Amino acid sequence: MKKYCLDLAVSSVEHVTPHHVLLSLAVDCPMPEVKPGQFVELRVDNSPSTFLRRPISIYDVDREAGLLKLLIHVVGEGTAHLAALAQGATVNSVFPLGNGFSLPVSGGRHLLVGGGVGVAPLYYLGRELLQRGATPVFLLGAKTASDLLMLPEFEKLGRVCVTTEDGSMGQKGFVTNHTVINEEDFDCIQVCGPKPMMVAVARCAKERATQCEVSLENMMACGLGACLCCVEKTKEGNVCVCKDGPVFNIEKLSWQI
Repeated sequence: MKKYCLDLAVSSVEHVTPHHVLLSLAVDCPMPEVKPGQFVELRVDNSPSTFLRRPISIYDVDREAGLLKLLIHVVGEGTAHLAALAQGATVNSVFPLGNGFSLPVSGGRHLLVGGGVGVAPLYYLGRELLQRGATPVFLLGAKTASDLLMLPEFEKLGRVCVTTEDGSMGQKGFVTNHTVINEEDFDCIQVCGPKPMMVAVARCAKERATQCEVSLENMMACGLGACLCCVEKTKEGNVCVCKDGPVFNIEKLSWQI
């Protein structure tokens, strides 16, 4: 798949929470094919201590408006600079990178499980599943209700199930405690979030003999498989998550599940 390196103009900046920003970037050329689960590498300008690009999951693609939407979690100086971009500013972007989630030809029930900012790629995935006649069900987990992201947007796409560790919203506990993952059947479970959560969900999927894909969040510097800082061990040897992933079928990974 062809990759682009473009200066994209900031179309809008929406502050979702004090630590999360939805950044919309205008693509002023024909929108390339972008698959759910792929990501963008953004250059951080005017930040003396930020030397590497920042990998950001693609939250949504608006082809009619020519927009790439990115949900950014502010965790350090690099992401803080990106979140502080103003409308009309430009950011150098390399995209689309990596391999995305599998999409059915038509139909099926998919459980989309997200934790924290790991919910980001699930919105675009849900939209694409709907266009293929599939039924997405979302299972979103967080420590507390205020940590849940973009709930109204997910509710526009389908049924949303929620867990919080403190019980402030939805069912109390982890996503693997929710009745939807333990009592309902799905054709595929697709996951993004903290690794312990993904391993636990993968274990549930394997016990129920359900196909499962996970989107790994290894540290990625180049996005092209050159720097080797995102290497993950698989049953077929070591791979670069940025180039060979970030989405993998759990059967390929060397996780003890």
